[in-house]
Amino acid sequence: MNPTTLQIIATTLFGIAVLHTFSSSFFEHLAHKQPNHSGLWHLLGEVEAVFGFWAMILIVFMAFAAGGYQPSVEYLESRNYTEPLFVFAIMVVAASRPVLHFASELVRLVSGLLSQLFRINNVTTSYFVTLAMVPLLGSFITEPAAMTLAALLLKKKVFSQTSNAKLMYLTIGVLFVNISIGGALTSFAAPPILMVASAWGWDTAYVFQTFGVKAALAVIVNATLVTLLVRKDLPKANANHQNDVMPLFVVAVHLLFLAGIVVFAHHPVVFMGLLLFFMGCILLGRFGSAWRFAAVVVTTDFRKHEQHPCLLRCNSLDCHH
Repeated sequence: MNPTTLQIIATTLFGIAVLHTFSSSFFEHLAHKQPNHSGLWHLLGEVEAVFGFWAMILIVFMAFAAGGYQPSVEYLESRNYTEPLFVFAIMVVAASRPVLHFASELVRLVSGLLSQLFRINNVTTSYFVTLAMVPLLGSFITEPAAMTLAALLLKKKVFSQTSNAKLMYLTIGVLFVNISIGGALTSFAAPPILMVASAWGWDTAYVFQTFGVKAALAVIVNATLVTLLVRKDLPKANANHQNDVMPLFVVAVHLLFLAGIVVFAHHPVVFMGLLLFFMGCILLGRFGSAWRFAAVVVTTDFRKHEQHPCLLRCNSLDCHH
């Protein structure tokens, strides 16, 4: 085997990228020591950006080696980006407040039922349900969406309320495991199953019978064991916390967008179009509200000034200057 120069460079850059992922704390340290360049160091310290950064360097090298950008562009266009585009789209919609509100209310309802049934405090049952039920939802809304919802719920109820390292590490470890197997109830949600389902003729009924029952049992056992281990370390419920009020129509529309992206997961033109429409609706709603609010403020402020004695006197003298 005689590797080409490009293959050697690509392999070297991949090795550097792997080392970079384990050196992210070094760049975060530099960000604090050199505040003038903190933005750059923070970027290099983000694990999620490491492989993208070194892939960009590889593409730039390919352009220079070929004496033009055309080979690099052709290589980029030859790749299939359906999976990363889908993950991006589903995570954006899943992280929206209405979808998170729906998941939070669902967790609250189920944990409340478990509290009454087993006479356990609501904090413990809520923690268990988040680590058990939400990962299993990944079989229907896909694993990236389930991970997004579970992580945001745990951030709000656990990670932002404690500094207990044991609790945080055990929670994140069980969450990763349960998410990775929680999508095995259907034939379309977990990537390992999805890759072979059509080729081997696996439908949802077969996947559920063969893997789903065992995966669901493992998820429940994992969540139960970690709940028993950390139940005394869980943060107390915040008595002053107020639940968000979200119109049912808004929640329903967001869930429809989420369902649409899942249904058309193999068609990037469709699900990216849904994402752009979704983001456009949000931006239009926010800017529309901002313009209406600005109009009210300006109108109110003008009416207040109209009552100023000088303006009243000017109006009475028919002054138009």
